[in-house]
Amino acid sequence: MKITEKTSEGLKRAYQLTITAGEIADKVEAEIKKVAPQVRMPGFRPGKVPANLVKKMHGEQIHAQVLNDTLRESVNELMKEKELRPAMQPKIDLVEGYEEGKDAELTVELEVLPKVEAPSTDGLKLERLVVPVKDEQVDEALKDLAGNQKSYKDAPKTKKAADGDQIIIDFVGSVDGVEFEGGKAEDAPLVLGSGQFIPGFEEQLTGVKTGDEKTITVTFPEDYPAENLKGKEAQFAITVKQVKVETETKIDEDFAKSLGLDSLAKLKELMKGQLEQQTAGLTRTQMKRQLLDTLAAGHDFEVPGNMVDAEFEQIWAQLQQEAAREDDPEAAQKEIEAEKDDYRKIAERRVRLGLLLSEIGQANGVEVTSQEMSMLIQQAAQQYRAEDRERFIQYVQQEPMAAAQLRAPLYEDKVVDFLFDKAEVTEREVTQEELEAAIEAEESAAAEKTKKAPAKKKAPAKKAAEKKPAAKKAPAKNEPAKKADEKPAAKKAPAKKPAAKKPPAKKAPAKK
Repeated sequence: MKITEKTSEGLKRAYQLTITAGEIADKVEAEIKKVAPQVRMPGFRPGKVPANLVKKMHGEQIHAQVLNDTLRESVNELMKEKELRPAMQPKIDLVEGYEEGKDAELTVELEVLPKVEAPSTDGLKLERLVVPVKDEQVDEALKDLAGNQKSYKDAPKTKKAADGDQIIIDFVGSVDGVEFEGGKAEDAPLVLGSGQFIPGFEEQLTGVKTGDEKTITVTFPEDYPAENLKGKEAQFAITVKQVKVETETKIDEDFAKSLGLDSLAKLKELMKGQLEQQTAGLTRTQMKRQLLDTLAAGHDFEVPGNMVDAEFEQIWAQLQQEAAREDDPEAAQKEIEAEKDDYRKIAERRVRLGLLLSEIGQANGVEVTSQEMSMLIQQAAQQYRAEDRERFIQYVQQEPMAAAQLRAPLYEDKVVDFLFDKAEVTEREVTQEELEAAIEAEESAAAEKTKKAPAKKKAPAKKAAEKKPAAKKAPAKNEPAKKADEKPAAKKAPAKKPAAKKPPAKKAPAKK
């Protein structure tokens, strides 16, 4: 194979590879000899079919496969010989005009990862803002919990049911006098006004008393899940067995036991732990922001444009989704369009920080274990339909880029935790409001450093986009960092392209 360098500017590289016709022909002949013993043909004993007949029957298919394999091997050889670390999947094209018997010319274009010296972790200082959980906060959380755990007591028999009351009913449903499946129940609890049943059902039961019997008529919605009931008029014969009214839930030992806990003290301990966990998440966000700002301030190097493009596309898609949910989507869209260049600078910052964190992790032996990776794959597989999960797992296991994409967030968090352990950390007690204000101030400062206007309070989409860098580079030194669904394109090759496998389509979200 002959390698000719075409471009070497900054991080951009381009090469032309020439694979001689003789090399391809030799590989084709070797492959024919390899498969010939497996070919079956009438008139010949197994394994005795002449090679020339095998070539006549399967030569085109074998040539296509050999060509694809040779292209892939040639690109791998290029990467190894030139010690290239692709930032993302290289663009690969088979030069037009190739046909069997001719030299194959291949162009390879890519951006390489910059050479980044791992920053020193000595002398790193961080401040941890701690929000202590007070007893009053625990009590307030318990009140909220009790408010959501509604309980009811029997009302007098003369009580007429109103919205908010619970009724215990037996009912039998029928269409044209015939009972239908799923239309019958006994001792069914129903809170009037809850919208639990189809439209018109609950409204006709307002005013009933314990012991009442009533037949109501309702029409099933056109989008009702059961095909045999869509749009149908139905009658329900109802017996009201009890009318109940809501009663205040007491926060006592019995309440704790109703939640499956041994005592009220255990419940309070659990609630305090949950509150501490919530504020711990904010504290980590604030510390991580300090850390990233420190790293960003001390490093400014060229980053691959295709990585920035990919990062920007993710940010932009998120912003557009959030803009579409605003009260005035058109105005929100105009606002983000006006700051498009600023968001690209955020993308560049995130890529640069990702590369820095990756270098720090590699220099200090930070790794994602095989067990952790297996858990990540299993968790990600749950986003797919049951019948596609195994195919997704195989896809990630066979595609290094897909695995790197999945590994990156966890790897970044492990590097951040490593730096937290290395840093000299001082603690300061603050209120939750002060902690949130500190995070807001740090985000605004980061925005200034990327020549953004100070973040506005009503710009949650912007903050979400800026909060976290993406460690796109995989931990392995020679593993290129790129998108899982990007693959080489060998244009106009007579053989099929060496296509990267695609993951199965994710399952549709459940209707609410």
